[in-house]
Amino acid sequence: MAEEKKQFIKIRGANEHNLKNIDVDIPRNELVVLTGLSGSGKSSLAFDTIYAEGQRRYMESLSSYARQFLGQMEKPDVESIEGLSPAISIDQKSTNRNPRSTVGTVTEIYDYFRLLYARIGIPHCPKCGREIKKQTVDQMTDQIMALPEGSKIQLMAPVVRGRKGTHAKLLERAKKSGYVRVRIDGNMYELSEEIALDKNIKHNIEIIVDRLVVRPGIEKRLADSVESVLNLAEGLLLVDVIGGEPMNFSQSFSCPDCGISIDEIEPRSFSFNNPFGACPECFGLGYKMEFDEDLIIPDKSLSISQGAIAVTGWQSCTDKSSFTYAILDALQKEYHFSLETPFEEYPKEIHDLLIYGTKGKEVKVHYKGQRGEGIYDVAFEGIIKNVERRYRETGSETMKAEYESFMQITPCRECKGQRLKKSALAVTVGGRNIHEVTAMSIENLQQFLEALELTKTQQMIGGQILKEIRARIQFLMDVGLEYLTLSRATASLSGGEAQRIRLATQIGSGLVGVAYILDEPSIGLHQRDNDKLLATLKHLRDLGNTLIVVEHDEDTMFAADHIIDIGPGAGEHGGKLVAQGTAEEIMKVEESITGAYLSGRVKIPVPEKRAEPNGWIKVVGAAENNLKNIDVEFPLGVMTCVTGVSGSGKSSLVNEILYKSMARKLNHARVIPGKHTRIEGLEQLDKVIAIDQSPIGRTPRSNPATYTGVFDLIRDLFASTSDAKAKGYKKGRFSFNVKGGRCEACSGDGIIKIEMHFLPDVYVPCEVCGGKRYNRETLEVKYKGKSIYDVLDMTVEEALHFFENVPSIRRKMETLYDVGLSYIRLGQPSTTLSGGEAQRIKLATELSRRSTGKTVYILDEPTTGLHFADVHKLTEILKRLTEDGNTVIVIEHNLDVIKTADYIIDIGPEGGDKGGTIVAHGTPEEIAANLNSYTGKYIDMMLKK
Repeated sequence: MAEEKKQFIKIRGANEHNLKNIDVDIPRNELVVLTGLSGSGKSSLAFDTIYAEGQRRYMESLSSYARQFLGQMEKPDVESIEGLSPAISIDQKSTNRNPRSTVGTVTEIYDYFRLLYARIGIPHCPKCGREIKKQTVDQMTDQIMALPEGSKIQLMAPVVRGRKGTHAKLLERAKKSGYVRVRIDGNMYELSEEIALDKNIKHNIEIIVDRLVVRPGIEKRLADSVESVLNLAEGLLLVDVIGGEPMNFSQSFSCPDCGISIDEIEPRSFSFNNPFGACPECFGLGYKMEFDEDLIIPDKSLSISQGAIAVTGWQSCTDKSSFTYAILDALQKEYHFSLETPFEEYPKEIHDLLIYGTKGKEVKVHYKGQRGEGIYDVAFEGIIKNVERRYRETGSETMKAEYESFMQITPCRECKGQRLKKSALAVTVGGRNIHEVTAMSIENLQQFLEALELTKTQQMIGGQILKEIRARIQFLMDVGLEYLTLSRATASLSGGEAQRIRLATQIGSGLVGVAYILDEPSIGLHQRDNDKLLATLKHLRDLGNTLIVVEHDEDTMFAADHIIDIGPGAGEHGGKLVAQGTAEEIMKVEESITGAYLSGRVKIPVPEKRAEPNGWIKVVGAAENNLKNIDVEFPLGVMTCVTGVSGSGKSSLVNEILYKSMARKLNHARVIPGKHTRIEGLEQLDKVIAIDQSPIGRTPRSNPATYTGVFDLIRDLFASTSDAKAKGYKKGRFSFNVKGGRCEACSGDGIIKIEMHFLPDVYVPCEVCGGKRYNRETLEVKYKGKSIYDVLDMTVEEALHFFENVPSIRRKMETLYDVGLSYIRLGQPSTTLSGGEAQRIKLATELSRRSTGKTVYILDEPTTGLHFADVHKLTEILKRLTEDGNTVIVIEHNLDVIKTADYIIDIGPEGGDKGGTIVAHGTPEEIAANLNSYTGKYIDMMLKK
């Protein structure tokens, strides 16, 4: 290294967001960790400066024609960057939420499998399961001759199948060869006509070669015609039987028993995103949205007249003047049942009658409406059919969304959730079809591929493809994802999992000389798998790439070649370079908060004593995903951590079963919990709140002040000033979302978007209000010398002093200050907040509410994006929540949080099929003493520190 001149990415004058004009040299071809408090400016440096500039320079090198399709990148606020490589960002936000995207398609392993199956797969008959071989001309002739005598048939040559173009030359050739008729997209044409086809639409063209009537003596002519067709259509023949089913023949594949021919197998036959392969019923999604009886009638212990039917459009059936009541009344008279009986007590026939209808039988409905009364004959279609029809016919998006909340995703009946046509699923390699292979966990798939036995020919054709597949599967094993399946939808992955999949794909591409910028790849990863991830990162570095990782994980910092600590505080107080060097060098820097935690000068304390539970709830028979029908007890009134390696079943237990059951029972949410028998003890609770890292609002109009509700109080305060009373202003005057007080030139946004063709949209401050969002009259109303705009521009810290004599506002400000958000501005648009900041605003809002002591808070990996110091604050907040008797349940891998918990439930022992059982439960000390628990080993080290 000494001989080579060490190369650097030299950044000068970076000012993006809160960066304070910093200069930093980042060594190239090394593993560099950027760390610092949440909101200190790490992401601004990594993503908004280095990545944005690397991306922009690459774009600039393309032609202006290509650039117009890519959208423009703005130049980051930085004086100069030297030594920059092309940048690839692997962050958490860029997961594909499309239901068609799966782990297999993202990693491209599925594309290789499609090729493998198309080239060496053995086709079977979808009906009888018999292996399919090719057919000869004689076999085809015999099958056609077996039709009833006198059948009229046309022999057609399918020359074009699903291809775009005008196909003029082809039609011209057919005409010259003496053919007279042709069928295009199902319509007959004479070849002598002028046939103009749209070149942008896919067409099917069949040339009619011969028309015959089946009778003895036509064998010779039939055989000749069959040969002509096979020559024309490359081995395919379509026999159109007039008044019967068409017959498909191929010199390639068809089942002689069932007479089923399957199309030539191509890679696209196995794609569920292509009409050639996708199941025609669900279009390759594998599931359908259908109305669910349990959501339509959530509480079956109620009777219909007490409002058992909850679905939109039927809620009115408790009102005796409604038409829905008139229908149900007619049914109860005709079929002799009562609307007062609890729904669950109806016999099966009455239940089916209400849900699925009278099967066409009409009943007489007496109805008195606004236009008079009458008796109508109504064939009741059943509640489900009725709601389906309303859903189809409504034009309103809001109503559609309302109906969708009563729907449940169910596997498609045709393909049983396998997404492909039956003919594609009948092709096997090693005795398994492509769906069975993608439904195995990566670990099992690797074993299956190792043990795969192929014939010599198959080996010659598929050897190269298998080599690629095996390599890619090994990369997924290396990043600790052995429990995933290739058919898993990417939308259901956690941020860390999605990021590690993209990492595996990048290693597969084997690029060199790239700057990879990663955002906390260790999220959702158990300490045990951290080494695998670090080995992968080092492997990428050793290929000759620069890795810039934004990370708070201690192991990663010790493994890094270089650390850059941004800080010292967050927001306004951050954006400076505090320290840089190896972990050892950072520890010696007094100002560095990171160094203080790394060296152990500052520690997150282990509580003196663990809190005692004041009650228990018990989940019985949890069997969602990989959970093995387990019973789990959760203590109330304390903080519980649910731990376990990635994929062990933590989220299935807490989010799918526990949270959804509570939300349904306590909050009356319309959700269907995961598979379980029952939950005991919910009567001790009154509400459940999930606090995640999703944005608090999706528009720039939402901000911390509006979310926490403090803005209402501030507007009340302004409306009560003497200025406002003199002018007659109410609190609405001080809102930037309604007409009246806001600046109408920018509709209260403060900025105006100017659309530029070929260049990125430019946002300019509104020239009328100068970005202040309000009109002049509103801004003249002052409270203690400040206008409403000045208040929105204050940081939490400033507002705390400013409103110290207004207890209601001060209380909300104190909680924001306590959760470590002293630096955010009250009017900062929520789109500019990080995930960790959004989460803490939600926590602060909860803390400022009057507590009932019967609330359950559920947090899924709350330490994402949090620095040691922020985690310290978080553990204190969670303690405060439980002090009032509330219950906190956290899914977490962060050992600092786990060691402060009162109770731990460790699920495992491994991920995927090998997980789903309870390994240990008890206090951290009890878990540490348990030798079977992976988590225990690491807690033991933490408790001894």
